[in-house]
Amino acid sequence: MRLTVQARLDGASRRALAQLVRNFGLSPSQVVREALRRMASSQLPAGRARIVGTGQFSSGISDLASNKKHMKGFGG
Repeated sequence: MRLTVQARLDGASRRALAQLVRNFGLSPSQVVREALRRMASSQLPAGRARIVGTGQFSSGISDLASNKKHMKGFGG
């Protein structure tokens, strides 16, 4: 991957970048790097979808949260 990026900005994006540069006293490159860091940190980590709370409590039934037969009569 290249270390240098060129981007064409529309008028609204140019104005926003200029405003951020003025407000924060950063260079345009610093503003873009910070925006990339913030966008990357807001992403959910890649991985397998999981059921919230699975494995948090000891019921003695190993597949309680994932086996449909244990859920008969609930929410139906």
